[in-house]
Parts: sequence; C-alpha cells; structure tokens
Amino acid sequence: MLKKTKLAVALAAAASLVISTVPAQAASNKQLEIFTWWASGGEFAGLNEMIKLFKAQNPNTKFINAAVAGAAGVNAKGVLVSRMNAKNPPDTFQSHAGAELTSYVKAGQVEDVSFLYTKNGWDKIFPAGLIKTLTVNGKIYSVPVNIHRANVLWWNPASAKKAGITSAPMSIAEFKTDLAKFKKAGFSGIALAGNGDWAIAHLFDTVLLADLGTAKYVGLFNGSTKWDGAEVKQAAKDLSDILAYGNASKTLDWPDAGNLVVKDKTAGFFVMGDWASSQWESQGFKPGVDYAWAAAPGTDKNYMWLSDSFTLPKGAPDRDAAIAWLTLCGSLAGQDAFNPKKGSIAVRKDSNAKLYDAYLQSAMKDWKTLDTQAGSIVHGVMGNNAFMAAYDSAVGKFYQAGAKASGIAGFQKDLAAAYATGQAA
Repeated sequence: MLKKTKLAVALAAAASLVISTVPAQAASNKQLEIFTWWASGGEFAGLNEMIKLFKAQNPNTKFINAAVAGAAGVNAKGVLVSRMNAKNPPDTFQSHAGAELTSYVKAGQVEDVSFLYTKNGWDKIFPAGLIKTLTVNGKIYSVPVNIHRANVLWWNPASAKKAGITSAPMSIAEFKTDLAKFKKAGFSGIALAGNGDWAIAHLFDTVLLADLGTAKYVGLFNGSTKWDGAEVKQAAKDLSDILAYGNASKTLDWPDAGNLVVKDKTAGFFVMGDWASSQWESQGFKPGVDYAWAAAPGTDKNYMWLSDSFTLPKGAPDRDAAIAWLTLCGSLAGQDAFNPKKGSIAVRKDSNAKLYDAYLQSAMKDWKTLDTQAGSIVHGVMGNNAFMAAYDSAVGKFYQAGAKASGIAGFQKDLAAAYATGQAA
C-alpha cells in the first residue's frame, strides 16, 4: 500500500511538472517578425525605442527585425509582395495609410483590426480623417504610429546668407529666383536624390500641389483633373526648370543628397519629408542651427501628409504577438517613444509636445492649425501600389532623360498611363 501511495505521488508530481512546463515552453517559442524599411538613421532609432518597450512588455517573445533597406521602402515593398503572394507573411508589416493600404485589403491579405480601436478607445484619440484613410467598407485595417509632413523645404542658414537669401521662397517663381542665387554663389541650387526615382517624384508632388492647388491636386485621383492637361503641363515645366539647378550625380540616395546641404554645404535647398530632420539629428546636426525649414514653395497653407501604420496579416505565424505589437503602436507610451526619434509627430491627440524638438513642435502646430491637408502621392496616400510604381517610373524616366521641355508631352503621356494602371488594379 505504501509503495502504491509513493508511486501515485510520484506520478502526480511528474504530471504536475509536465503541465507547468508546457506553458513556459510555449511562451519561449513565441516570436514576432516585424517587416519595415527602417534600417538606419533616425528611422531605425525610432523603431529601436519601440522594440525596447515591446521586449520589456513581452520578455518571452523573440523579436525578429526583418527590415529591408534602400530606396525609402521601394526595395522592401518588392520583397513584401513576393512574400504575401507566396502566403509567407511576417507577423506584421509597415504600410502607408490610404490607397497603398487599400491594395493589401483588396487582395484579402490583411485582417480587420477594428476590435483594437474599440478596446483601446483609439476612435476617440486618433484623428477621424486619418482613421477614414485606414477604413474600407466600414472596417479598419491598420494601426497608425505617426504622421509625417512631406512638403518641407530645407536649407543651411550659412549657405543661404552667402547666396543673399534672407527668407524662404513662398512661390514657385520665388523658388526659381533663389535657385539662381545659389548657383551664382557657387552652389548647386537644389540637392537631388536620383536613386530609385521616388525622391524626384516626391519633389514633383510638391510642385503639383503648388501649381494645381488642393482641389485640382485631389482631382488627379477622381478624374476631374487630367494628367495630360494644361495644369500638369505647367507643373512639368516648373519641375524641368527646378531640376536644371540640381547636382550632377543622378544616383544619390536621399541621405547623401541631404548631406550636400547640411554637411558638405555644396547645395542650397532640399525638398524632402521631415524624416530628413531625424536623419541629420542622428548625425549630430541641430535644427535651427545647422538647418532651417519652411513649407515647400507655394504650399505654405497646406500640410501634405503621410502616415506609417502596421497591419495584421492574414495567416500571421504568431497572431497574438502581432496584436501585442499593434497595441503598443497605438499606445501613448509607444508613440511618444517612437516619434521624437523617427522625426514624425504622434497620431494621438494627447501626445506630450515637450518630448519633441523645435522642428517637430512646429509640425505639431501646423498639423493642428492648417485647414488644408493633402495626402502624399509618392508615399501611398493618394495612389495604390500599382499606380505608385508606374508614377515613380514615369518621373524617373523624365529626370534621367534630362527633364527637357521637349520631353514634357511624353512625360504627361506616361503619367496618364500610370493613372490608368492604378485604376485597373
């Protein structure tokens, strides 16, 4: 009887051990693969702050950073499309709010995450207009982590002084005049990043907005403004004039082009989104000292925006880990850790402005006070993935061919074809 009792106790203890270890083993096998194009500079610094928070909150989950560097996401998107088509999704991936996100929704590749908005009260703390760009047929498909301003003009104050420029140009005409002043003073008028086409397309976005105004700019995507019409012809002519003042190299990536302005001081202006500021800060440069900023010429009354968001892919290997990441992305702690380093502002209305530098505080003010907001074309708000690829290619083709006035008709034809491609997708 005693032997049987000892045996029963031993078996019970063994069973208890097995039961107690199973959850621990399961926890240790959990992992989160996050897919972005944030691989360097301020972008990586911002992401790293959120990674730290995630690891602290989820110590038993292995974190896999699957970032793909290069061309502001162009390279990453190519890899992502291949993975999604092969039904090999990461646990979560970065997507711009707007039409780019809609591409994944229409393909049936991402889950509805409306339940997270209800659970966390995000419908009351995120801007309603932004939520609308994440919504398809009443369902919300991603969690935004930031807001970027795309229409920013940057310059080095010391270089501008040498060129006799005392204030930011307020129109395309004034911009051209100042470009000529920089050239006369021995600078390239504008820093250009030709690697991957997108940065030149980014510049063209701001010229389109300046020349067309908000209503006709938006009309490019509802058919009321024609890509081969007179308004776009003028914007293409202005782009041609601006590009003539650029640096000789056509193969620079955007950080290298930006350094021509801030570090090397061989170029005058740089038109780029506000992630440029975080890149320069990561290199030790100071806003308001080493570089100044204003809205891109002709767009001072408009906030051209984009937003990075994170999705819940269908078939995510670890859905629970992905949900934990999305919850962090939408939280106050997550956004206020990420955005000051990333060079963007928080989506949340209750973000602590004191954590942000002088440039970002000015961006926060403009986001709240400017009545007119337009979505970025090249960063996925206005056009889907098919359109963006064709649009970037059209602009890149025009630029690499010398951006001559004689090529404008062909350029407009390519732009119209890009729009048709997006509509057919």
